[in-house]
Amino acid sequence: MHEEFPRGISVEEVLKSHSGGSKDGFIAARLNGRLTDLSGRIEEDATIEGVRTDSAEGIEILRHSAAHVMAQAVKTLFPDAKVAIGPAIENGFYYDFDVEKPFSPEDLERIEAKMAEFIARKLSFHRKEVPRDEALRIFRERGERYKVELIESFEDPFVSFYEQGDFVDLCRGPHIPHTGFLKAFKLTSIAGAYWRGDERNPMLQRIYGTAFPDRDGLKKYLRFLEEAQRRDHRRLARELDLFSFSDEVGAGMVIYHPKGALLRHILETFEKKEHLRRGYHIVCGPTLLKTDLWKRSGHFDNYRENMYFTESTTSPTASSP
Repeated sequence: MHEEFPRGISVEEVLKSHSGGSKDGFIAARLNGRLTDLSGRIEEDATIEGVRTDSAEGIEILRHSAAHVMAQAVKTLFPDAKVAIGPAIENGFYYDFDVEKPFSPEDLERIEAKMAEFIARKLSFHRKEVPRDEALRIFRERGERYKVELIESFEDPFVSFYEQGDFVDLCRGPHIPHTGFLKAFKLTSIAGAYWRGDERNPMLQRIYGTAFPDRDGLKKYLRFLEEAQRRDHRRLARELDLFSFSDEVGAGMVIYHPKGALLRHILETFEKKEHLRRGYHIVCGPTLLKTDLWKRSGHFDNYRENMYFTESTTSPTASSP
């Protein structure tokens, strides 16, 4: 359907014109195929498609916005904290912080409460685009060295960031129109993470959380987490004396106890017999692989903070998960 509008009209106004004055559950839109905020302005002929909260893209935008609200809460409660990155992930979001003292479960409760305050105030997300040098100045003045490092790695002459209240964050967006769209969220855990996944860099505090379009979705997910906790292999292994882990050995490296080792042997023997009986062949691959292969598989980008790297004078760099 083709329709004419004045140049500079907002995406939100166009969507409202087709839904009786309501955005009809939209929190963002695709403008000529590119995701944009509802506040985005239309300066040329365009195709517009609204993005609803309960769509895959809508949930990702909702969770990314929740990460920004969490960072705002942390900066309010812990003014000396330095913010790093805070993306949406498969089941929620996280944000990394450089803080003097690790976060505690009690801190999470305080952060959640502060987030609820910001949500109740319905703070608008405002997008700004400035020259790269201007962005560097802004974040240097704020003492946000991780943001400065990110901007220094950019090649684009302009950089976008978002403001909600007095909080400013480097971001491409888009985001929800205001914080009030966050109807259901929960902070779930704390972990350590090296900056940019490199053990030579500072260890940061990572706070995980999740957000859903409604409370029912959040309740179902939290019940799922409770069930997963009951079936956690680490807890069961400890209670059944099957295997254990040790920081001295390495992250994710399993130490099988006698019962666990016997159970593994029985399962592996059964599996091999079944494979041979069905006509399959057994092959064995190397333990170490070239870094390029891990990059191609996606492991390097997503799991490198838990990978081990070694160098050889006679072969290219190799790595092991």
